[in-house]
Amino acid sequence: MIPSPGSLPRRMTVRLRLTLLYGGLFFAAGFLLLTVAYVLVTNILENLPFSVQSAEPGLTQQQADAIRRAFIDEVQHRLIVQSAFALLGVGLIALALGWFVADRALAPLQKVTATARKLSESTLHQRIALQGPEDEIKELADTFDAMLDRLSQAFDTQRRFVSNASHELRTPLAINRTLLEVAVTDPEASEDMKTVGKTLLANNARHERLIEGLLLLARSERELTTRTQVDLGEVASTVLKTGGRADRPDIDIKPELTEAPTVGDPVLLEHLVSNLVDNAIRHNVDDGMVVVRTGVLDGWATCQVENTGPVVPAYEVQSLFEPFRRLNTDRIESSKGAGLGLSIVRSVVGAHGGTVIATPREDGGLIVTVRLPLA
Repeated sequence: MIPSPGSLPRRMTVRLRLTLLYGGLFFAAGFLLLTVAYVLVTNILENLPFSVQSAEPGLTQQQADAIRRAFIDEVQHRLIVQSAFALLGVGLIALALGWFVADRALAPLQKVTATARKLSESTLHQRIALQGPEDEIKELADTFDAMLDRLSQAFDTQRRFVSNASHELRTPLAINRTLLEVAVTDPEASEDMKTVGKTLLANNARHERLIEGLLLLARSERELTTRTQVDLGEVASTVLKTGGRADRPDIDIKPELTEAPTVGDPVLLEHLVSNLVDNAIRHNVDDGMVVVRTGVLDGWATCQVENTGPVVPAYEVQSLFEPFRRLNTDRIESSKGAGLGLSIVRSVVGAHGGTVIATPREDGGLIVTVRLPLA
């Protein structure tokens, strides 16, 4: 019978293994010392001069030898019993001391582990900076810091490239848009020319949205430079009032907003809520519904956006947070936006130390819940 995963023993930690190693070595050394002491004491007793005259008068040599043997056996018995108890007691003390010594020896490794757990793309500036003797553990920590330096440089280079490339592409796109708008509004232009111009304008608009999304994504992946207290309820209310949805007037938006104070970059948080709402509107059914909720849940400032829409398999939910991905396809369609909405949401949430969870609805659509540290 194969045991269930819950019944399997937990892995033995390094601290426990070191403690058992210390204890095992102590017991082995103690047993060896006890054996040597037993041999030495026995040898001394066997070679002690013992005669009939040293015993009580009237004893024969045979009786005296019997008394001598009984005395040696009693000494050996007491030596073994008392030494065993002493070895057990001191061994238990050695195990306890080994437990604390192992913890002290592994403390630098625990610092390395704690730092590694806290690291993300937005916190690669943190270092272990271990102080102490130049031993193997410090060498490991220094090697880890050097690896973080290389990773940080690689991420910074990538972000600068995306940001610079996006900035360089905005100018020609703006020029293209201006030229196309002039051509479309020209009264002497033919209908075919106007049709082609409108198609190119739509394609140009998609490229502009893509560039803006890449710029926002690159910015949200950097360390936050602005931290102020922000109410997610107020942010959501502003987004719902100013956000345009002329392309989907049939969608019914239901706000359920209460205070949800957090600390972060107000602009990025506004983009976060805006992307959630836009994504819920775009990927919806005809005459669908979007519910926007904010509030405090389990000690977190929470924003939740629920929408009707196509049925989303649970195994495909995580892929929706990847850039340029949507349900059942690798590339986002031009009519559905730039394909960076949920990627930006995940990046902004990560920069603010929060979590984002998407859950499919039984009747179709998604429930996306964002939780940020409470102010």
